[in-house]
Amino acid sequence: MNALVWLLVGAVVGLVVGGAVASALRRGRDEEALAAARADADRIRSEAEADATAIRERAEADAEGLLERERERVQGDLERERERLRADLTREREDAERDLARAREEAQSAREEVARGREDLKREREKLDGVEERLTRRGEQQDARALRLDEQEERLDVREAELRERDDALANREADVDRQLHEIAGLSRDQAEARVLERIDGELEREKAVRVRAAVESADADAKRKTQQILAQAIQRSASEVSAAVAVTVVPIPSDAMKGRIIGREGRNIRAFEALTGVDLIIDDTPEGVLLSSFNPLRREVAKLALQELVEDGRIHPARIEEVVQKAQADMQTYIRERGEEAALEANVVGIKPGLLQLLGRMHFRTSYGQNILQHSVQVAHMAGIIAAELGLDEATARRAGLLHDIGKSIDREIEGTHTEIGAGLGRRFGEADEVVDAIANHHDLDRSTTLFPVLVNAADAVSAARPGARRESLEVYLKRLEGLENIASSFPGVEKSYAIQAGREVRIVVEPTEVNDDRAALLARDIAGRIEQDMEYPGQVQVTVVRETRAVQYAR
Repeated sequence: MNALVWLLVGAVVGLVVGGAVASALRRGRDEEALAAARADADRIRSEAEADATAIRERAEADAEGLLERERERVQGDLERERERLRADLTREREDAERDLARAREEAQSAREEVARGREDLKREREKLDGVEERLTRRGEQQDARALRLDEQEERLDVREAELRERDDALANREADVDRQLHEIAGLSRDQAEARVLERIDGELEREKAVRVRAAVESADADAKRKTQQILAQAIQRSASEVSAAVAVTVVPIPSDAMKGRIIGREGRNIRAFEALTGVDLIIDDTPEGVLLSSFNPLRREVAKLALQELVEDGRIHPARIEEVVQKAQADMQTYIRERGEEAALEANVVGIKPGLLQLLGRMHFRTSYGQNILQHSVQVAHMAGIIAAELGLDEATARRAGLLHDIGKSIDREIEGTHTEIGAGLGRRFGEADEVVDAIANHHDLDRSTTLFPVLVNAADAVSAARPGARRESLEVYLKRLEGLENIASSFPGVEKSYAIQAGREVRIVVEPTEVNDDRAALLARDIAGRIEQDMEYPGQVQVTVVRETRAVQYAR
């Protein structure tokens, strides 16, 4: 660096001196000019030397600063490299410690697994030792039993020989007795056999009568049991659809996605709902709907109200379900009381106590053969009042007795006893008059009545229940009607099979194609329809369909 500076200084000086000399030569060769040139050259040389010195000092200072900055940069790089290496070393140490801890945990787990395996092996060995011991004891018992059997077999052989000898002795004794009897009785063998057979015939006649009587009793018992089984099976088969219709309520939901929210995480929502309401919540493939199943209509109605509010609110969790169910139960009590008050007002019966009004409102959810019990009670109250007015009896008492005659049905599923016994007890508890209690207790048993009001209520009850459309057709009448339709159709010639379908609204008849042609089929349908109109009673109309089918069958051999 210093050599470069000096070269630059020399070059500058040379140029300046050269320039000065050339200028002096151009001015002439006079002495003054030369002296001035020399003076200028000296001045310039001095200035150049000063400038060179300054330049050298600045260059040395710059070199030292550059060297210091380079040293600091290298020192910083070394520090950063040292920090990086220290961080890498720290991470490697932590990784090594974690691997060591994991290895220790795995080793501990392996030791515990080995210990459990040893315990299981020990238990298995103890179990096998116990089984082996039991097998050994059983083998010893079998050996002892075999010895006892051998001893018993030897004793049986001896006993059999003794019995054989005794049989021979008895046979000889019997021959001697027969010979002696013949000698004493003076009868021949045939005569003796005839008398014995006569006596045996008499004994057999008595035994036959006893056995016949026992067989008849057994047959009656078997027939009764078989009849009960058949009736129970028929009731079971026919009651499923009716039970499903009266014991299931469908609650609509906005979408099938709501079903998952109703079920809840791990089914906690549906379990809480069923536990609080006592109703089975059925979630199946029914689109946009869930089913509530219960034979208690009050519980089913409370569950319906609670589920509808939960679906509308959208917040479904166990705490919210409990809150909504309690609110629905309170609302249902209010609704029941209002129904009881409306029924009493409609029947024009006043002065009924609140507890009895609450029980009266519960009858809104009870049906009998499809007839609403509360509406039926109101109708009986009106009819009993009309009959009492015509007969000159107390109309208000008759209406009151008619309204309360089935009050026991409101709680007969919760208390043992008939609805008349339960209703009479409720009437006494709530301070009803003796005439009203008598009508409640004896409107089905008029022989025990002490007043005329049970007779009035019984007549009004029969009129309300028997009016057209009040109650569904009984199962027995329904089955007899179907059977009658099939019997009428099968009584015509050419009919192969007949089926009453669509609840007795259609009779489908299959005829023999060789005996009934197409024209005869039309006449047959008309004749069967006329016979049904003449011989049977049925609601609506019955469609008669005659089916004639011709089949050609061959076999390829």
